[in-house]
Amino acid sequence: MKKNNGILIINKPAGPTSRDIVNKLNKIFNTKKIGHTGTLDPIATGVLVICIGKYTKLVNELTALDKEYVATIKFGVLTDTLDITGNILKVEETKEYPIEKIKEVLDSFLGESVQETPKYSAVKINGKKLYEYARSKEEIELPKRKITISEIEVLNYDINTLTFRVKVSKGTYIRSLINDICLKLGTIGTMQLLNRTKQGEFIIENSYNLEEVSNNNYELLQAKDIFPYEIYELTEEEYIKVKNGNHLNILKEGKIIMLYKGEEIAIYEGNNGLCKCYKMLNN
Repeated sequence: MKKNNGILIINKPAGPTSRDIVNKLNKIFNTKKIGHTGTLDPIATGVLVICIGKYTKLVNELTALDKEYVATIKFGVLTDTLDITGNILKVEETKEYPIEKIKEVLDSFLGESVQETPKYSAVKINGKKLYEYARSKEEIELPKRKITISEIEVLNYDINTLTFRVKVSKGTYIRSLINDICLKLGTIGTMQLLNRTKQGEFIIENSYNLEEVSNNNYELLQAKDIFPYEIYELTEEEYIKVKNGNHLNILKEGKIIMLYKGEEIAIYEGNNGLCKCYKMLNN
């Protein structure tokens, strides 16, 4: 097995939860220090960015990256979970719309908006997850959050289904977006398929399945592979300062990845000749 410090792009299959994937990787890499950077529902497939070892310190930075999805709506069916795995609440005859109308509705979601969190989600209110309230039939006001949709386009449409591509900000629920699209069209629908094709610059074409990882057929990424930051090789004296989190007096601006003997030690941030520790990466 290769080293167990790095960033791994997994192509998640439909079925397991994101936590299930992490649990399997815990065994493969023989470490509990593994985290993912954006939950995918069991029905969903695609890019699941995994942080291993010291790179778990970058989970928040990677979770904040924009994400791209290809989603399919099944019209004429409404479920309690807003996806095809839920209990059916309503069924109605599907309606046919001009493609111009479909495009107009999708385009109306571009930009910033406020989205209601679906009741079947892991968001916590008063220490309890929303899906726990839903399962116990407890009514609770669903939280809302600001989201941004920067790109959206129709890929395929017929009277029963609509497949579209969308690029969204952190925290956007595609199930909720689909529900809102259907409401604006004056119909009902549910999420049938969801594939995350991109997160930041991580693309599905560069991902690995669990079998490939089990067979040692994968590559781990480092911070220098994913962030457009300057690289700085530390002297031994500077390394001692950096590993203790001390400031450095070097003329650098912006974020810098600090290396010592080729190993990533920390990310620093320079301003007016003073570099402060932004994120420590050493063990």
